[in-house]
Amino acid sequence: LGLKDANDKLAMDYLVSNWTRENKILLKMTLQSWMLSRLTSWGATSWMEVMGNRVQDMLEEDDEDRRMTMFMETRAIMKQYENVES
Repeated sequence: LGLKDANDKLAMDYLVSNWTRENKILLKMTLQSWMLSRLTSWGATSWMEVMGNRVQDMLEEDDEDRRMTMFMETRAIMKQYENVES
């Protein structure tokens, strides 16, 4: 989720800037796979609920800039948590 393309954009940049029903579904599936499944496998059920709520808030956000900020914050939290777990 942190890799950039030749235009220096994240895949998330494209999903967030082109907010369609399909992209919303794709984002939800991606975040569930990347984040919620990982938290479940670590047995971090309380964190799973907190982060699940963050994902839901992000999906319901209409403002593109705010949605991207929410994604970046969520990603940073997960990266920090991954570092603690490893």
